Amino acid sequence: MKKMLSLEMAESIMSYFKSGMMKWHYEDGLVVLSVLKLSEILGRQDLFDWAYGMYSPLIGQDGSIKLYRMGEYNLDQVNPAKVLIPLYEKTGEERFKIAASLVHQQLASQPRTKSGVFWHKEIYPWQIWLDGLYMAQPFRVMYALSFGDEDAIEDAASQLEKTYGILKDSRTGLLFHAYDESRGMRWSNVSTGASMHVWARALGWYLMALIDISEMIRGTRPSIAERLDTITSAVLESLLRFQSEDGMWYQVIDCGNRPGNYLETSASSMFAYTLFKASRLGVIEKEEGVKSASKAVEGIKKRYLERDEDGYFHLGGICSVAGLGGNPYRDGSFEYYISEKVVKDDFKGVGPFLMALIEGESGSPSSL
Repeated sequence: MKKMLSLEMAESIMSYFKSGMMKWHYEDGLVVLSVLKLSEILGRQDLFDWAYGMYSPLIGQDGSIKLYRMGEYNLDQVNPAKVLIPLYEKTGEERFKIAASLVHQQLASQPRTKSGVFWHKEIYPWQIWLDGLYMAQPFRVMYALSFGDEDAIEDAASQLEKTYGILKDSRTGLLFHAYDESRGMRWSNVSTGASMHVWARALGWYLMALIDISEMIRGTRPSIAERLDTITSAVLESLLRFQSEDGMWYQVIDCGNRPGNYLETSASSMFAYTLFKASRLGVIEKEEGVKSASKAVEGIKKRYLERDEDGYFHLGGICSVAGLGGNPYRDGSFEYYISEKVVKDDFKGVGPFLMALIEGESGSPSSL
């Protein structure tokens, strides 16, 4: 029987990352959570043991988290906390619950825009970034469902809805990367506050936040899930119009095949994951969704997936990083987005690709 590609990808990751090699970082958390999901679906203890080994060195017996600072108010530092909840539920080790509660406390006092949405980071005042919706809101909902915080579920959904209203591009139906309520950033539109382009990975983060939260709450809070599903369906309908012939999406979606633009792996993986899950949950028409998602996965495999002489996989075509503002200043132009490095084996691409494979191959959800 042929081995699932998701398992081969997980084994490839495990071959070059050993206990103590990972850090408290959103992209590391993305991969560890994916391996945990695969462990549950396949009943593989070795996968769980690897995931545990990645996080155990980071969490003290008192629940302290190595290199985490709550007062930094950085939403990127929230995402890895999603792993803590299944680790606590599986092992019963109190330190994982205490650590999750510590991160949850950050969100209780996270600064917000006047519209009520979290600032992406304290160093980026009055700014909403699509990335941050994924970093914070699914964790809030996971925490609320496990340990109780009913108001957080409605607030998480509300922040996703408000962001959709603020950042939706009426021309494409997609969402711009970020918003500056103060209009103080050079990258923000004076009248709308939005950045000027649809950066693919930012939109991918946002879509994954929508579909993950919807899945978690649809059995117990169907009316909230339905509100999120309405947005997911609308954005995916628009997104499919921009899918390339080989199944992938461009780094700057609203600029198509403009010279310098390229087909990007991490975002295409995120879209495939969302399409697979939205199809399974009945958010979109199943046959069309699965077909588009499968086409994206095949496009990534053909263009960017390689196997080395030891039989392990490596994934290319991944935008290393992209942001706005800062020093040197990132102006949100097309030229900026295509100037960032394109790299191989970056977890911001590997994690979503593994997630898409798991969702597409298993056909059945884990509880994570």
